[in-house]
This record gives sequence, structure tokens and C-alpha cells, in this order.
Amino acid sequence: MWSGSWVEGRTGIGVESAADSAVPMPDMVGLALRRNPRRAHLLVSTVLGKHVPTDPRIVYWSARLLGAMVADVLAGRRPDAAGAADALATALGGRGTGPLIRHCEEHVRVDFSPANTLVLGYAETATALGHAVADTLGADYLHSTRRRVPGVAEAGGFDEEHSHATRHLLLPQDTAMLERPGPLVLVDDELSTGRTVLNTIATLHTKLPRSRYVVASLVDLRSDADKAAMSAAAERLGTRIDVVALARGALRSHPHSADHAAALVAEHAAETRTRPPTPDRPHGAVRRSRAGWPGIVRDGGRHGFSPADRAEAERAAAAAGCILAGELSGDRALVLGFEELMYAPLLVALALSRESAAEVRFSTTTRSPVLPVDASGYAIRTALAFPAHDDPADGPGPRYAYNVAPSAGAPGFTDVVVVVDSAGDTAELHADGGLLDQLAEVCGHVHLVAVPAYTPVPAQARAAGTGR
Repeated sequence: MWSGSWVEGRTGIGVESAADSAVPMPDMVGLALRRNPRRAHLLVSTVLGKHVPTDPRIVYWSARLLGAMVADVLAGRRPDAAGAADALATALGGRGTGPLIRHCEEHVRVDFSPANTLVLGYAETATALGHAVADTLGADYLHSTRRRVPGVAEAGGFDEEHSHATRHLLLPQDTAMLERPGPLVLVDDELSTGRTVLNTIATLHTKLPRSRYVVASLVDLRSDADKAAMSAAAERLGTRIDVVALARGALRSHPHSADHAAALVAEHAAETRTRPPTPDRPHGAVRRSRAGWPGIVRDGGRHGFSPADRAEAERAAAAAGCILAGELSGDRALVLGFEELMYAPLLVALALSRESAAEVRFSTTTRSPVLPVDASGYAIRTALAFPAHDDPADGPGPRYAYNVAPSAGAPGFTDVVVVVDSAGDTAELHADGGLLDQLAEVCGHVHLVAVPAYTPVPAQARAAGTGR
């Protein structure tokens, strides 16, 4: 059953594939309802590893597949859509990730100079997605952030108009990475109108006009009017903007869809508040894992990330995976990342899947308020809510982990490996009602891995040879 059928049947909101879509749109997304007046629905990706616990190999290699399409476009080739669709369909159908990995390894040709190519990913959902695209291209990477870092000046910022948390900051350690004249690849999980991308391009183009931009997204749902607006913006700026996506299509709705969605949110939110408590179960054990992460290894692209950084991060993740494999108590493990911190936890999940016989899944916490409904055909079956446990630029607020608690009649995870950075390893994380406490209510064994948050060394210290 499609994981958007519950919403479609009750609101009329649905998705359809375009004729030139590499992958059918329903294979890529399900649907849920949002507690957000700006937009009633949420497209829930089946491959992103954000709201739905997913095989980490599917998460990473789907992103590499998108990177392969970017490489083709930059080299002037037509992407291999048919081969991509077959390989991804095999993985999503539970028939193994081998064909997907082989397709990426055998069909990726990066026969252009990546030296001046920069990849920019969007927080919070597309940080690991952008990393994997940069991995494919062998390019440097930067992602936006909503966390201010003392001592690091903003090199730019832009707004995401439909989001509940709209402001993005750019905090590269070396602002020169934004001043390269080569192509800029902008990576997001969803292209709904293209306005966020155009806001980004407009901001950066005023600082350094570029001749080429490539927009890469898992799904492209722009209307004809949205596509015309992007073409007009490119002409106005005197630049070229290409768009690649694994799936292309459209969102369907009718004039009363938003009203139906709002009524459903109100109805099911009330049910959630009045639902009787579940029977008591033993509180799980929370332990700090022996797995670590060297302080000199960057945890992600908030301040910039190079191919050399990737190699170091993979080595750190491999070591952590070996240790965690010996600490697992059972055969169903979830590696849970922390909002923007997606890439390092994903690498850890990949390493754990190699080292352990357990079934390993990957997802991350989020700030997106989504209505959970434990029903077939709905993408967000369960939710854990807990207070923020870092210091984001837009202030504190509730955070969520979706589909981590088991739905009715489903087996739960035997182990949850929580990967946070040091900025998120706070008293709030460990408090009653905090994330760790909430996880221990639904899982017998919770393992905490704290990754040192990379903080840029001041330029004068780097010049003196005391830091990177």
C-alpha cells in the first residue's frame, strides 16, 4: 500500500509522475499532514533517512545516484534515467542494494574538473544528501545551518518561505569557497516551487556572478509557472540554471483539500491528547557508547568539507561501527542522527551495517511538526516529542523523532544508537522527558555517541600552524 493513500483518500491531496520522471513519484514519497498553517501536507521521502527509518545503503546510494545525474549534466550528457529507475526500484522493493551500488559505481563519470565546483546543501533535511552528491563529484561541500557559532561570521543567508523555520545561515570557515567562479550545485530533498533556490541564487549571485548553477533534488514538483519563473530568473541574472531530479511530477489537490486536512489534524490531535496511556513497560537502559570520534575530524559541512575530510570521516565512522557492533543487544538497530547532523551518523550506520548481522536502519530527529496517525497508508505512524537540546539561532522549541516508537503490532528496535554532536550533548538531552528518556520508553537499549562539534580555528591560529 502506498504510504500516501490515507491522506489522498481523505483530502484529495496526491502525487503523480511526469512522463520524463526517472523514478515513479509514489516510489519516492509518501504523505502526512503537517501542523503548519503555511502548508497542509508533508512529502515524506522513502530514501532520505529523515522521518522514516531506512536502510542506510538506500539513503546513501540514492543520493549518490542523484550525484551521478549532476555529473552527467555538468559534462553535457543525458542522465541514464532508465538504469537509475531499475536500480532504485530493486532496492526500494527489498530485493537488495547491490544493483543500486553497482549502477552508481559503473555509470558515474566525473570527466570535468571538480576543482572549482562547490556543492551547497540545505538544512536540515538535505545535509547528508548534499554530502553524498559532493562525494560523487569529488567536490568541496558546504551546508546551510540554523545554529549560530560563536566566532564565526555569517557569509550569507537566505529564507525558506514555506518552512516553519525559515532562516538559513552560511558559516564557511573560509569564505573564499563561496568566491570560486565554477559551477554551484544546490542540493535539496524537495523542489516544490523553487523559490528557496532562487532566493539562494539571488543572494550569492550578487556577491559573485556565476555562469552556471545546477539544482539537484530527489523530487521536483514545480508547476509550469514555477519552471517559467526559474527560467526568467536565469535570463535576468545572465546565467544558466539546470535542474536534475530522481522523480518529477505534480501534487494533486482540490479546492477543499486544505480544509479537509485542517479538520483531520484537529480531529486526530484531539485523539492523541485523550488516548489512554499504554501499559507500563520496563524503562530501557541508556549508556554512553565506547565509540568515539576524533576531535580533529570534521563532523559535517556546516563550516565546509573537502574530499580529504570525507576520507577522515569514513575512517572515524568505520572505527565507531566496529565498536558499536560489539555493543548491540539485539537484531534490529536504529542509528538516529540529530537534526542537521546527518552525514556522520549516516556513515556510522553504513559502517554498523557492514560490521553487524543486525538489521540496521537510519533516521534523524527533526523540528518539523507532523501529525502522527497509526494507520496503514500513512507515512508517519508514531512520534516522540521532546525539548530542543542545543542552542539554535531561532531559539528553543519542541523536536521530534518519527516512526521510532513501534506502531501497533509491529516489532520495535532492540537498540537505538543516538549520534549527537557535543553542542547537543546537554543536560536537556539527558533530562526526564528529553530525547534519551523518551527513547528508553520504547527501546530496551539506547547507546549514546557524542561527536565533537567542529569549530573553526581563527585565521591567525591557522597561520601559526595550530589548527586546520
